Amino acid sequence: MVQSSMTESGRAAAGAPAPGRAWLMLTLATVGFAVNFWAWALLSPLGPRFKDTLDLTSFQQSLLVAVPVVVGSLGRIPVGALTDRFGGRVMFPIISAATIVPVLYLGLAGHSSLTALLAGGFFLGIGGTAFAVGVPFVSAWFPPERRGLAIGVFGMGMGGTAISALTTVKLVDANSVATPFLITAGVLTAYAAVAALVLRDAPGRTVPSEPLRRRMAATLRLGVTWQASALYAVAFGGYVAFSVYLPTYLKTGYDLTQADAANRMAGFVLLAVAMRPMGGWLSDRMGPVRVLAGTLAVVLVGALTQSFTPALAPVGTIAFLAMAAALGAGSGAVFALVALMAPANKVGSVTGIVGAAGGLGGFVPPLLMGSLYGAYGSYAIGLILLAAVAAVALAFTETGVRHALTRRTRTAHSH
Repeated sequence: MVQSSMTESGRAAAGAPAPGRAWLMLTLATVGFAVNFWAWALLSPLGPRFKDTLDLTSFQQSLLVAVPVVVGSLGRIPVGALTDRFGGRVMFPIISAATIVPVLYLGLAGHSSLTALLAGGFFLGIGGTAFAVGVPFVSAWFPPERRGLAIGVFGMGMGGTAISALTTVKLVDANSVATPFLITAGVLTAYAAVAALVLRDAPGRTVPSEPLRRRMAATLRLGVTWQASALYAVAFGGYVAFSVYLPTYLKTGYDLTQADAANRMAGFVLLAVAMRPMGGWLSDRMGPVRVLAGTLAVVLVGALTQSFTPALAPVGTIAFLAMAAALGAGSGAVFALVALMAPANKVGSVTGIVGAAGGLGGFVPPLLMGSLYGAYGSYAIGLILLAAVAAVALAFTETGVRHALTRRTRTAHSH
C-alpha cells in the first residue's frame, strides 16, 4: 500500500517544478545542517591542544574526538524515526536548541578535565543527528525527479565541519578557549529561533501511524536499508576517514608541515562537499546506480595509484582529488537511491540507519591505517584494502543494487 501511494504521488508530481517555497525550505535545512555540524566538530581541532594542556595519551585524545562522532552517528537512528513521526519543523529547532547546552558547557566549564570533556562531547553528539532530520524533510518537499539534486544540495551542509576546522584554533589563539563555543552557541540560538518561526513541513507529508518499535523493525526488513548502508559506509565513511587521517598521512608519508597538510586536507573536504550535489544531480539524470558505479571505479583506481606512494605533484594530488570528488558524488548518489526506493513514510528511519553506517564507516580506516603503518612502516597495504573494498562495493552495485532498483521500478510502473 505504501509503494502504490508513493507511485501515485510520484506520477502526480512528475514534471512539476518544485515551488519557490521548497527551495526556501531546502536553504534553511542546509544552513541548519551546517550549523549543527559546525558545533558537532568543535572538539576535533582542539584535540592536540587538550592533549598538551591535560597531558592526555594518544588513545585519550582519540577517544575525546571519537565520542561525539559515535553518538552523533548512532543517534541518527532514533532521530530519523522521530522525524518521520513529528516532521522537520519540530525536530530541527529541538536538535539545534539541545546542542546549545553542551556547546556552552564545554566552552565555559567543561574543558578543564578529560572526564568533563567526554561528558560534554557525549551530548555534543546531538548536533551530528541533524542529518537524519534534513533528508526526509527535504525529500518530502521535492518531486521524485528532483530529489537527488535537492538532497545533494542539503548534503553540502557537511561543510560545517570545515568551518570548525578553519576557525576554531584561530579563535582560541586570538581570544580564549571559550570563544569558538560562545560564537557557535549564538549561531545555534539564532538558527533555532528562525527554524521554529519559518520552517514548514511539506503539504501532504506522509505521517506513519504505527508505533516506533514496529516502524524500526519494518525499516530493518527493507532491502534498501542495508544496500544503502553498505554503500554509504564506503562513500561517506571514506570521506570521513580521509578528512580525519589525511593530515597525518601527508605529514608522515610526504614530510609536509602540519599547516601544509591541514590546508591540503581542507581542499579535499571542500571538493568532496561541492561534488555531493553534483552526485545527486547526475543521479536524477543517469540513475544512482550508474553514478555509484562510476564513483566507486574512480576510488578503486585512485587508491591503487596512491598505494605506490607516487610523487605528490602531480600524481598523488590528482589521485587524492579524484577520490575526494568521487566520494562526495557517491555520497550524494546513495541518498538519491534512498529517495527512489524507500517508502515515503520511512525515509527518515532509513536515513537514520544509513547515516549511522556512514559515520561509523569512517572510524575503522584511520585506526587500520595507523596500525598497519606502525607494523610495516608503509601505508600501501591500507590503500590496497581500500581499493579492494571499493571493488567489492562496485560489484555489489552492479548486481544486487541494480537488480533491486530495476525490480522496484517495474513494480511502480505496474500500479
